[in-house]
Amino acid sequence: MTETTVTRDRPWLIRTYAGHSTAKASNALYRNNLSKGQTGLSVAFDLPTQTGYDSDHVLARGEVGKVGVPVCHLGDMRTLFDQIPLEQMNTSMTINATAPWLLSLYIAVAEEQGADVTKLQGTVQNDLIKEYLSRGTYICPPKPSLKMIGDVAEYCYTNVPKWNPMNVCSYHLQEAGATPEQELSFALATAIAVLDELKPRVDPADFPALCGRISFFVNAGIRFVTEMCKMRAFVDLWDEILQDRYGVTDAKARRFRYGVQVNSLGLTEQQPENNVYRILIEMLAVTLSKKARARAVQLPAWNEALGLPRPWDQQWSMRMQQILAYETDLLEYDDLFDGNPAVDRKVEALKEGARAELANLDAMGGAIGSIEYMKGRLVDSNAERLNKIERNDTIVVGVNKWTEGEPSPLQTADGGIMVVDPAVEQEQITRLNEWRSERDAAAVKAALAALREAANKGENVMPASIACAKAGVTTGEWAAQMRVIHGEYRGPTGVSKSVSNKTEGLDDLRDAVDAVSDKLGRRLKFLVGKPGLDGHSNGAEQIAFRARDCGMDIEYDGIRLTPEQIVTSAIDNEAHVVGVSILSGSHVPLVEELMQRMRDAGLGSVPVIVGGIIPDEDAQRLLGMGVARVYTPKDFELNTIMRDIIELVDPKAVAAE
Repeated sequence: MTETTVTRDRPWLIRTYAGHSTAKASNALYRNNLSKGQTGLSVAFDLPTQTGYDSDHVLARGEVGKVGVPVCHLGDMRTLFDQIPLEQMNTSMTINATAPWLLSLYIAVAEEQGADVTKLQGTVQNDLIKEYLSRGTYICPPKPSLKMIGDVAEYCYTNVPKWNPMNVCSYHLQEAGATPEQELSFALATAIAVLDELKPRVDPADFPALCGRISFFVNAGIRFVTEMCKMRAFVDLWDEILQDRYGVTDAKARRFRYGVQVNSLGLTEQQPENNVYRILIEMLAVTLSKKARARAVQLPAWNEALGLPRPWDQQWSMRMQQILAYETDLLEYDDLFDGNPAVDRKVEALKEGARAELANLDAMGGAIGSIEYMKGRLVDSNAERLNKIERNDTIVVGVNKWTEGEPSPLQTADGGIMVVDPAVEQEQITRLNEWRSERDAAAVKAALAALREAANKGENVMPASIACAKAGVTTGEWAAQMRVIHGEYRGPTGVSKSVSNKTEGLDDLRDAVDAVSDKLGRRLKFLVGKPGLDGHSNGAEQIAFRARDCGMDIEYDGIRLTPEQIVTSAIDNEAHVVGVSILSGSHVPLVEELMQRMRDAGLGSVPVIVGGIIPDEDAQRLLGMGVARVYTPKDFELNTIMRDIIELVDPKAVAAE
């Protein structure tokens, strides 16, 4: 083929996952990114919005605008997309528990813009099962949540036909420690649960078209060949499931459609400049194989292990995509891996492992019936991943090998990250109160009553939700109705009561815990808590898992606790040490409140340790508040943390060891 006759494939959608501070600031960021060549939007919402709380709720304290944009009502959504024509945009919204509500707000804004709603294109993640397993932004129990996922899909199929109503998200499964086989099987089991929910709702002749609108959002890690083979396995298994289980004969409807963000878990705080190479290699796994090429790609920034990336950092990641898509000849060729025997063997092995796990899950009642089992498997797999890094079986450059090097010039005087102004939260609350005071209270009351009635009767909640959006209902008010009707869910922690059989390096620690416990007259009690709305529980789970392996008595009640609840638990359990984990950036206000409440309760002598993505300057502030130890992602040796805990209770115990 001569150069003049080459036909290039169309590039994937180029996105950056973005949103922070306020709707106005996020809108400016979106329009700036679009002007730089970004071809789609990927909206990050803050944790109160994700978990169905308004910005002035007690659990929202310290979380407003930190990991995404706060959207409390139609006015916020209107501001978020100001001067962005939604009819021409492809928008991905990473939202799950409040997906029906945020999509309702989006549709209401599109209608205000005069858009033809049938032409709207984009995706709402709307995957609650992975929330129970790995991310933690759930509201209601699994069965009513599955019903609402179905409501969104059914509504979009009829009214917004170009919209992807669900993005089956295996991304966070890998972040929680999933093996490739677990990632394949757990995600596909989720898709099966949704399709089983949807099949009775539509005409059989239309079901294949609805299948064709289900998309996936995956993770690509550093093991490049395995990750590329995993994506080819996803393509084959999805085709197999739709054809064999559901009788879908249309090849187009069986096409595996996915977007990707490459792995953030593997980004390191140590030598963070190395993350640029990691991100590039991981992107290749989802772009080189034409058969399994992503439809949309968003990349983390090099400094996400340090804190919130700046606009320049996001631009750098976007340029990486653009260089691959537009400067190289990648898009001019057929699949580079077809017929490769090594690739074929690996793909078949992954498919075989995933099929076996899918059969296991099916025997337990599918994805809904096996949530506790899947959560336990993820915690176990993540523990093994960390064990391999600690034992140096897995090499991480700059972390457990080649740790010496020149300081990074990318980390400037501001720490190399963006910091959200604390005043943003109060400004958002002021705007929220103004919104409430200016709306038609009677219309709000009537709209909420209609929503409650629809949910009670088991009707599709989308029409009533859109009516609520237009009436001026807030995110917290919408979610409160779902909590009243369906109840609120507390997910499994995955931290087994049993002790692991893997004892490498633990014997001395167990002896030290036994010795300290003998002195105390009871087992050393370690309370682990997650204040605020951060649902990234992997670190807390692994600390609790390892502490239990060391012989400590562990109290870990999972995520979404107030400082007051943690202090109450410390009193009730007579904790010797309290450990809190916060990865959302809200560590300063939450720990400040926790420490004050500890002192007020007479627990000022109980050591408190804090873990999270915490800049050095903030770590010093926490230590100044009386925190005993601060741990960040660079502190990967869990046994060292265990020794610190023992020493905090009895300094002589570690010295004797």
